[in-house]
Amino acid sequence: MDLGIKEKVAIVCASSQGLGKATALGLAKEGAKVVIFARHKKDIDETAHEISSSMNSEVLPIVADVTKTEDIQKVVKTTIEKFGNVHILVNNAGGPPVASFAELTDDMWMNSVSLTMMSLIRMTREVLPHMLKNKWGRIINIASLTAKQPINDLIISSTLRPGILGLAKILSNQYSKFGILVNNVCPGHYLTKRQEEIIKKRSTERNITAEEYIQQHSNEIPIGRFGKPEELANMIVFLCSEKAGYVTGSTISVDGGLVKGLF
Repeated sequence: MDLGIKEKVAIVCASSQGLGKATALGLAKEGAKVVIFARHKKDIDETAHEISSSMNSEVLPIVADVTKTEDIQKVVKTTIEKFGNVHILVNNAGGPPVASFAELTDDMWMNSVSLTMMSLIRMTREVLPHMLKNKWGRIINIASLTAKQPINDLIISSTLRPGILGLAKILSNQYSKFGILVNNVCPGHYLTKRQEEIIKKRSTERNITAEEYIQQHSNEIPIGRFGKPEELANMIVFLCSEKAGYVTGSTISVDGGLVKGLF
């Protein structure tokens, strides 16, 4: 199936590993030109080499931090200088800390707002003028199951992620008529570095092994296992495509059935 994104220019945030990396690989596989960035040069260069060598696709690696306004501006400016356009934005960032409410300081809250919410706002603000010029764009926000189902020890995530859904709905209302579609995906449990940190903390607190923790939580997932990053990437790539041309303002769970709510 031709998804219609060959030669489109895609920016994937926080893409040296995990869900961001899998998404960049998926877009490159469909022939998109991919801009990837993360804080560490070695990691992002290695990912760029992996993508370009396996997919024979154009990849632009940039060292940048999603929490810094000047870095976000640099990413978009460098993308335009290199490729002349930007058609797709996948907003992604590391998760906020895992802690009890009493453990969370003001700094932890404010740093998480910068990481989780403001990075998405700033990235979107920078790419919108280019998408408006194209009269075509796709903005996909990687949120979390906490946007739909709060989790007790993911307090900051459970507070901020629903706000992302609200913002995406407003943006879809305002920009869909210009061909710019905005959607969210809510991943459940995937075996990523972020998930490993959560597993380590929770399994230690419960005095069980990481393997026992994974098995216990796999039993709670209707599909019976944790997800693979490429399984989330497949959904994102579809939402970026021409085939998803009538999907906007939507929030799609990609969690093996974990979230129990209807919406």
